Amino acid sequence: MSLIKQLWLAIITVLLLAFVGSLTVAVTSSRAYIEQEIRIKNADNANALALAMTQLPKDDTTVELLLSAQFDTGHYRVIRFLTPTGEPMVSREDSEAVTDVPGWFVDLVDFDVPPGTAVVQDRWRQFGQLELQSQHAFAYHSLWRSTLTMTAWFAAAGMISLLIAYLIVRHIRGPLNTVTQQAHDIGQRRFTTAPLPRTRELRAVSEAMNRLSASVKDMLEKESEQIDRLRRQLLEDKVTGALTREAFLDRLRYNLSQDDESSYGTVALVRANGLARLNERIGHQQTDALLQALSQRLADIAHAHGEGQVGRLNGSDFALLLCGEVDSQWLRERLDANLGALVADHAPVLSLPAALSPYQQGDERGPLLAGLDGALSAAEGKGQQAVVVCEGSCRETLYQTRPEWREALTSAMAEGVLLGQYPVIGAAGHLLHHEAPVRLLLKGEWRQAGVFLPWISRLKLHDSLDLKVVEAALMAIRDHGEPVGINLSHAAVTQPNMTLALQQRLAANTDVAHLLWLEVPESVARSDLDSFRHLCKVLQPYGSHLGMEHVGAAFRQLSALQDLGLSYVKLDATLIQNVSDRPEQQTILRGMATLCHSLAIQAIAEGVVDERDIDTLFELGLDGVTGPAVTARGITKDANSPPNEAP
Repeated sequence: MSLIKQLWLAIITVLLLAFVGSLTVAVTSSRAYIEQEIRIKNADNANALALAMTQLPKDDTTVELLLSAQFDTGHYRVIRFLTPTGEPMVSREDSEAVTDVPGWFVDLVDFDVPPGTAVVQDRWRQFGQLELQSQHAFAYHSLWRSTLTMTAWFAAAGMISLLIAYLIVRHIRGPLNTVTQQAHDIGQRRFTTAPLPRTRELRAVSEAMNRLSASVKDMLEKESEQIDRLRRQLLEDKVTGALTREAFLDRLRYNLSQDDESSYGTVALVRANGLARLNERIGHQQTDALLQALSQRLADIAHAHGEGQVGRLNGSDFALLLCGEVDSQWLRERLDANLGALVADHAPVLSLPAALSPYQQGDERGPLLAGLDGALSAAEGKGQQAVVVCEGSCRETLYQTRPEWREALTSAMAEGVLLGQYPVIGAAGHLLHHEAPVRLLLKGEWRQAGVFLPWISRLKLHDSLDLKVVEAALMAIRDHGEPVGINLSHAAVTQPNMTLALQQRLAANTDVAHLLWLEVPESVARSDLDSFRHLCKVLQPYGSHLGMEHVGAAFRQLSALQDLGLSYVKLDATLIQNVSDRPEQQTILRGMATLCHSLAIQAIAEGVVDERDIDTLFELGLDGVTGPAVTARGITKDANSPPNEAP
């Protein structure tokens, strides 16, 4: 039984005991008082009547007339006159009919009053004895009315007391619910801080739990900072903080093989010419500071775009990778604005030529970088801050104009979408969920997402596509009974109408909603944390799994997101590549897995290419893996499960 119910039971019991006790005492006291008054009345009336009879003639007629007159004018039940030998001479009786009073009350009270007696004298001798009993009906009526009045007052007082008790209990319940929710959050490894209640006992408990949450959260933050420090030492250039050449090329290769918004975008190369002369002129430390400023300004461009990476390919070449739709003119203006001040401060020694090239799914990394390098050489001959745009690989486009693309995409989504199936497996080889990239039927073929997502972005059709994907995923879960994971776009996280539409579809499919895995890129969660937090709260009641993909640089912020109820994170492919041969990466991944488990979050490795790495990752404590090597290995499942669909 809950504490609140026990408190209510105690209050009601006390009120009932007070009512029953007070009513019993009042009725008993009133009964005794009334009996005493009737007894005195009987005695007084008997003595007064006997005195009157003593002074009157003692013939039978006079005695009978006097007693009859007294009986008729008073409220008597019995008046009896007895001879000295005890024989009745005159007797008048009346039946006592008690109306308007319940019989059980009459039986319960049952006045027990002896008759009043007096001796009638005839000069010096005893003439007879008089017995007299008053009516009790008025006493029953009086006592019953006073009992009803007392009951009514007690009922009113009880209702007022219960109302006051309700207000007090409600005042207590708020802080108690807060403490209970905080205890539940800590049990779920979400170390939240609750406001302190006014109640002294609950305040002490809340203070202790807040200290516990703060200490654990501080410990997790320090642990995540340590892991992030190791990650930076392994993947980032020590001077500039940009990704190393190997890490950046791994990220580019992974993006080119993806089937989501990271599968297309723009790559920019920036070359810092004149570093040797600049080093002689301003010194080694100032040159390093210049390179740090260059890297930071490129990182600012990536942050302004939303999702991107900065890498240092060699001593003077920096690369900027922007995922998704990028306006070339916007990028050129950003490069000019961010890098112009550096060139102006160190002209004419320093020049920062740049080359841009769009990329899309299926491009080869080598030819893409070779084309950029050639364009960069051309930019070097055009001036200090020249930018050359390389058109990238030439490939046939399905439609030529924006209206054609809009009509084709709208019609394809109206006909329905197809979801691919790439397994995410656990340590025992069992299925965690299927990654389900979307396909659209365009010109008679099911096209991969990299083909049409750029136009989905340009035409702002993300909301329509997201809803179609959610509906298809829920239908696939209902048909096959297996969990499905889908990607949400930035619009699904930031637009309130999309969040509401997603909530409505989950509410209509509550029986399968717990098998739906939803993930967003870490850049989306970082750029709009409030919207992401709102999305997490909206989805939590339906049991759907919410996670982040491509988690790398944002891992240090994971402790700040632990109150959102994240189910899983997918660690960035740059941390996963060739992990079997890299002890430093193993140390980082083991720490990441441990920290994730401390927050009740599953850690999944994405982009696993080498099958040897699968066993290594599970030995490091990761909960799941996905990638080409996983698809090749297969999963452990029932014979009735549907086969994986080839892309």
